[in-house]
Amino acid sequence: MKDTFDGLVEHLLDGGLFLQQAVEVLEKSMIQGALQRNHGNQCCAAKQLGIHRNTLQRKMVAYAVGGTRPRVRRKPMARAGHPRKKKTGTV
Repeated sequence: MKDTFDGLVEHLLDGGLFLQQAVEVLEKSMIQGALQRNHGNQCCAAKQLGIHRNTLQRKMVAYAVGGTRPRVRRKPMARAGHPRKKKTGTV
């Protein structure tokens, strides 16, 4: 295993990849592989990778993996800018 990894490192260095690019390639490949092995189950994939599910989801969005799109967070109605009606004293 170490020989294979060392060969990969040599290949990446010879290819002129910077460290950040190599990290991104490795992370994206591992995330895709974990999701495939776990049939798209993000909780199981995150456990296999040793990261939190929220971290997995963030990286999936960053690397455009799994057809995910950023979730839109909506504010509760009380905070959405809609003024509440004031109660009147009439019954």
